[in-house]
Amino acid sequence: MSLLLAISAVPRPVTAQDEPREATSTVFARYSDRILKIQIIETSSNAKVSIGTGFFVSADGLMLTNYHVVSERVQDRDAHRVEIVEADGTTRAVEVVAVDVVHDLAVLRTGRPASSHFTLGAVALRQGERLYSLGHPSDLGLSIVEGTYNGNLQHTLYPKIHFTGSINPGMSGGPAITNAGRVVGVNVSTMGEQRSFLVPETQATALLARVQAPGFTPAADLLSEVAYQLRVYQQAYLGHLFEDEPKMVDFGPFRVITDPAPVFRCWGGAERSDDRDDEPMYHEIWHRCGTDDDVYIAEDQSSGVVELVHVAITSARLNAAQFGALYSTRFGFDDTPDGDEKHVTVWKCTTRNVAAAQTPVRAVLCLRGLKKIPGLYDGVLKVAVLGRSNAGLISTLTLSGASWENIERLTTRYLERVAWR
Repeated sequence: MSLLLAISAVPRPVTAQDEPREATSTVFARYSDRILKIQIIETSSNAKVSIGTGFFVSADGLMLTNYHVVSERVQDRDAHRVEIVEADGTTRAVEVVAVDVVHDLAVLRTGRPASSHFTLGAVALRQGERLYSLGHPSDLGLSIVEGTYNGNLQHTLYPKIHFTGSINPGMSGGPAITNAGRVVGVNVSTMGEQRSFLVPETQATALLARVQAPGFTPAADLLSEVAYQLRVYQQAYLGHLFEDEPKMVDFGPFRVITDPAPVFRCWGGAERSDDRDDEPMYHEIWHRCGTDDDVYIAEDQSSGVVELVHVAITSARLNAAQFGALYSTRFGFDDTPDGDEKHVTVWKCTTRNVAAAQTPVRAVLCLRGLKKIPGLYDGVLKVAVLGRSNAGLISTLTLSGASWENIERLTTRYLERVAWR
């Protein structure tokens, strides 16, 4: 075989521009039978507590959806069951057989063959090409939303597709497809105002391949599988954070950490006290860096959050006692995240004075455990720089779903970088 023939025989990804444009109504009619509503039933009341969407991906009835759609079943198996609602309104209990909590995906076994299904595979797209998202928004029935493909987000550790279209609650787990029915991604979340996000097809394909591999058997305890995936993930994103010399920025009379890794985005601003005089009682400037990589565990619980917040307060008008009172009040404000007691333990905090980088500081470290994910914790380190009567820095590092070893290492390194200029 010639080289030319060998190259031409290699299949290339289907491109959306290769496909003829169809009317939205035609797309809906052609593919809607592959998509069903999923409902989570609370067994004691025998009523649904949440809904989502799933779509068939195999002839034997395997279905893809989001992990967060079925998370209550995984978190509390005895109190919940998962059902699909057939086109005629009848319901069928289904089994969660695999999850990818980091990418927010799950595979369901429906127990019945699918008369039609989507076939997953690579699709080449250009920014601005038309996509169609399908799902069950707010339990109003199956709907279709036109939108545009805007590529992967830039500031994320794991890939997410930016979809300009209105994905609404209940559509989670449904497919986003081209007009020829090629699955580009799985509906996962929205920020409103047509800023929505998809899990890329590649992640869904990988999870489905695991389920369809010879010899696959579902994990005996999916919650233990979730815990394992989270422990591996938190090490991946925290394992090297602050390892090298971090980037620093001048921030009022201080130097602080900024932009610790490419997945962070940083913002800043300034405020002054509500004072009508030309010279306000005090000034505040703030600098915040965070990630968009939070991983859904439960409704009020996530992993992967890393946030740095610096607030510098200065005053030329307050005397030492007045400034001290203001500074103490701001430092004492409780800004630890909320959480349901069925998911997390109560916060436990330790306060001490330390000399960080030859700079005296007062530091508070607060921890709470994830009850159903042993060995992972949420941590908040809050630092107040001491030593001056008219200037202060309150700096906060927040971590979620991290091991104690990573929390200890990162808070220690963070403290070492807090300093006056």
